[in-house]
Amino acid sequence: MIYLDNAATTLMKPPAVPEAVLSAFGHLGNAGRGVNSAALDASRSLFSAREAVAELFHAARPQQVAFTLNVTQALNMAIQGLCAPGDRIVTTAADHNSVLRPCRMMRDQGAEVEIVPCDKQGCLDWQAMENLVGDGTRMLVMTQASNVTGNVYDIRRAAKLAHSRGALFVLDSAQSAGHIEINMEALGIDVLCFTGHKGLYGPQGTGGLCLRPGLEIRPVLSGGTGVQSYNPHQPPEMPTVLEAGTLNGPGIAGLEAGVRFVLEKGPETIGRRTAELADRFLVGVRKISGIILYGDFSSPRTSTISLNLADYDAASVSDALYENYGIATRAGAHCAPLMHEALGTKERGTVRFSFSWFTTEAEVDAAVKALTELASGQSA
Repeated sequence: MIYLDNAATTLMKPPAVPEAVLSAFGHLGNAGRGVNSAALDASRSLFSAREAVAELFHAARPQQVAFTLNVTQALNMAIQGLCAPGDRIVTTAADHNSVLRPCRMMRDQGAEVEIVPCDKQGCLDWQAMENLVGDGTRMLVMTQASNVTGNVYDIRRAAKLAHSRGALFVLDSAQSAGHIEINMEALGIDVLCFTGHKGLYGPQGTGGLCLRPGLEIRPVLSGGTGVQSYNPHQPPEMPTVLEAGTLNGPGIAGLEAGVRFVLEKGPETIGRRTAELADRFLVGVRKISGIILYGDFSSPRTSTISLNLADYDAASVSDALYENYGIATRAGAHCAPLMHEALGTKERGTVRFSFSWFTTEAEVDAAVKALTELASGQSA
């Protein structure tokens, strides 16, 4: 199989990732639940992972990193834990349902939610953002990169705007972490939400959020922590306030291995490599009659590319790529309904190709060849 669905999850991992997971199964106990060697090993492993994540995102200190099951859980914690009924929340049409649905949940509870629109290329309307993020706004929450078009947005500008209006800036880095250098302090990020299984090359079931010091957050979950057991409430200190129950120790060990791989290579180096693959793909598909590309190709972007072929349904093209050529892509709405409304692809969606460090030039060329044959009516 040629796997070109890395925006959903990276299939190929650095060898150190599964090795770390397997090793953890053999010696990690339950962190904070005893003083035996297995429990202490688990505590040390978690702290080492926090150190790696803090280093990657330039978080103030490891204790400001809390682990979750994925970026969706992290975004829910940030949105629900920092906002209340009556608050004003602003997000964008470029965002994933992991942002849009928690915002709508808050709206159902009495919050005011505004959406910054996108144009037909998936670019944000910055004047609308200026107007919508007014004084008294509690939060601007948005993605750094579209999971549909690959467009990368100017989060420094967005954070500066939010702070000038007294609002918090919360970043969804699901599509950018590992591909783009992210410095929380330099960019003005109050909360950074991340997932492990995409650009960080970690296992599924891992993710988290980095909270700037001094920002207090209400816990969405409460339960056992291994500390302050006689406190009837969730302990307020980071990261305990956000980590009720037993964490995914083996998964987080694998996540650390993935993060350290990214640190060793460097996000910018990985980003350049995947951009080269995407450019190679673009050169090829632009020669194919009937190809329709979506997004802004004149500005910074990730290696995610969405397209359609003539008037064919996106799902039919994606199925043909897999059944006839063994090429895995993703078709449909990609959990980003407002983006597809902006692109005019609400009815049929798009076929999404996304590349990783482990994608080869030969695989890219095979995808171009397959699309060329499908466009000409040939079969494999």
